Amino acid sequence: MKINEIIKNIPGKVIAGEEFLDKEVKTAYCGDLLSRVMAHGPQDGIWITVQTHTNIIAVATLVEIACIIVPEDIPIEANTIEKAIEEKIVLISSPLPAFQLAGKLYEIGIGKEQ
Repeated sequence: MKINEIIKNIPGKVIAGEEFLDKEVKTAYCGDLLSRVMAHGPQDGIWITVQTHTNIIAVATLVEIACIIVPEDIPIEANTIEKAIEEKIVLISSPLPAFQLAGKLYEIGIGKEQ
């Protein structure tokens, strides 16, 4: 499913990477410990995290994660937004808690076919 289809099904706002919403994703990962994401994060997938510092973009780039969703409308640092644009990572802010985001993503088919 393309990110632009996903954003229609979850409440959220694209913060960076609008030009990359046609990227295809099949799975997601929910976690905040960067070393775990480096080990288990999904290539070309979605990552849900409450972290907002620039290191999340570095990890996403390393793992080749297509999209990061920050839950609970947590403010995202300006440097992180700039780095997401530079690295072509879609960055989305959502009012939902991480648990509900994960459920909504699964409900629309993300992670069902791995």
